[in-house]
This record gives sequence, C-alpha cells and structure tokens, in this order.
Amino acid sequence: MILIEFKGVTKEYQSGAALAAINLRVASRELFVLVGPSGSGKTTLLKTVNRLVVPTSGQVLIDGVDVAAGNLQELRQHIGYVLQSSALFPNMTVLQNAGVQLEALGWSKAKIRPRIEQLLQMVDLDPAIYANRKPAELSGVEAQRVGIVRALAADPKLMLMDEPFSALDPVSKRQLQQLILKLHRELATTIIFVTHDMHEAMLLADHVAVIHDGHLQQVGRPQEIIGAPANEFVANFFKDIIEDHQTLRQVVKAGFGQATGPSPSPTLVALPPETTIYQWAALIQNQPLVQVKVNQTTLAATDLVSYLASLEKEVATNVQ
Repeated sequence: MILIEFKGVTKEYQSGAALAAINLRVASRELFVLVGPSGSGKTTLLKTVNRLVVPTSGQVLIDGVDVAAGNLQELRQHIGYVLQSSALFPNMTVLQNAGVQLEALGWSKAKIRPRIEQLLQMVDLDPAIYANRKPAELSGVEAQRVGIVRALAADPKLMLMDEPFSALDPVSKRQLQQLILKLHRELATTIIFVTHDMHEAMLLADHVAVIHDGHLQQVGRPQEIIGAPANEFVANFFKDIIEDHQTLRQVVKAGFGQATGPSPSPTLVALPPETTIYQWAALIQNQPLVQVKVNQTTLAATDLVSYLASLEKEVATNVQ
C-alpha cells in the first residue's frame, strides 16, 4: 500500500533547480530514508510533504490526495515533524512542550498528561523526573527525545525527521537510532528520515532514496544499493561500506560462520549477502539468540564479534 507519492516534483529557485522532476513512492508503515550530500535536495523534498516548501511543479500525494488541496493547518497537525534541534519552547515544561500539538487539537489537560507520560516512558524518560523540567535542564539527547514525543503525541500516520541526530555525539546518536528502530517496530508509523550519513541510512532504512544535485539517483533496499550501485556517484557515496568489509558477504569470505546443517535452528533468519553488518548488529540487539543464513553459511552473534576483532587486528598491522 502506497502512503506517499511524489509525482514529477520540481522546485526551482533563482539560483537553479533544487529538485528536478522527482518521482518516488513511500509505502505505508515503512522507514524510508532520503540520503545524499549536503545541498542535494533531500531536505527540500521532505519539506514538500508538509508544505514548508511548495513545489514549482508536480504533486505530493498522501493516500492519493494532493497535499495542496486541503487545509494547511490540518495537514500539519496530522504529520509528526522532528528537526535537527529539538526546538523546544524554553519557558515551557517538558509536558507542555510535548503536548503543544494535542492542545491545538483541542485535547483536555486531563487527556494530554497520560498520553505524554506514556510516550515519555517509551523514549526512556521517566515522567516523574522529566515531565516538569524545563529545556535548559535537559541534555541534548534528552531534548531530542522530547522532540520525538511531541512528534508522536497525536499518533500521526506519518512522521518526518530532518537530520535529527546530526548534532549529537556518536554515543547519543547510536542510542537514538536504536530508539527510532524500536518505536517504528512498536508503533508502525510511516517515517521519512533525512540524513547525509550513509551508515545511518544503512542501519535504519527499509528503503533508501539517494539524491544528488536535485536528481534521484537510485531507490532500493540497503543491500540492493550496496550490492548494485546504479552509477558512479552512488558507488562513491557508499564506497566506505562497499569496500571496508561491512557486508555479510565479506564476513563469510573472511572465513567466519559454519555450513548450514540439514536441520536449521528455529531462530535462523535468511539474509542476502549485501546486508550490512550494521543491520546484522541491530537484528542481534533485538533478538540476541538469532542466527543468520547467508547462502549456505550460518552466522551467529559470536561471529560478528570475532569479525570485528579481526578488523581491529588488520588495522593495527597496517599501522605498524
């Protein structure tokens, strides 16, 4: 089922075209990542969904309805939006900040509080500790968690995330990436996520769209893009992942794993060789006992640890 469709979306400025006739479909309930270098047009495309950017030509459809045809305020009230900065109001508490959209929708305070407290718990913020804090009392990662709660408060069927973790340190970024994967599994909300970090794209995405200079370069599952880049730009953009031993094909090629027996384990999951080790690690985190089958080889979590250790040894040898 298709939730969002971009049909010939073009955006022109005096300096040139930011988007050039983009045709793209995003299925309902998937985590769809727009990736590309800075200035590629990915954020511009994202903003056409909630009409923060109005296309010069073309259409953006949600459930078959042109976003330009309806009421702008109503459109935005039913789309969650997470920015690079949490953009919290400094004079309001966490509870008030997270409930802004619900208040605009006419919810009573008696209904807002339990909804926000439920979501705070889902993003690992204890309501008893955080509900009455002001933004100045929050760390960067805590503030971004509140921003995610605010975006989810009205239970939107669609959430837009514009490079939400790019300003965070690596540890905080990894924590929130795992949080988004967890929330996506539990809530089944359609998410369009913008990033210029190809590792983040590979970890999060059900499908990836690669954009460069306003043109759509390739669309596919992460392993499809890694396994068969459409052109030189895509190959160069994902070069680190393609060449740096970061797919299951490379793990098997390095000699890890065992031949799959005639009676495979019930926890065995078949994955394509182009699956990245980031996706494999995310699977293990959610299912610690899972084993993965790559062609006729079975890999366990211990193989991932051993493989990473071998890479560290390889780096150390090269440095010497």
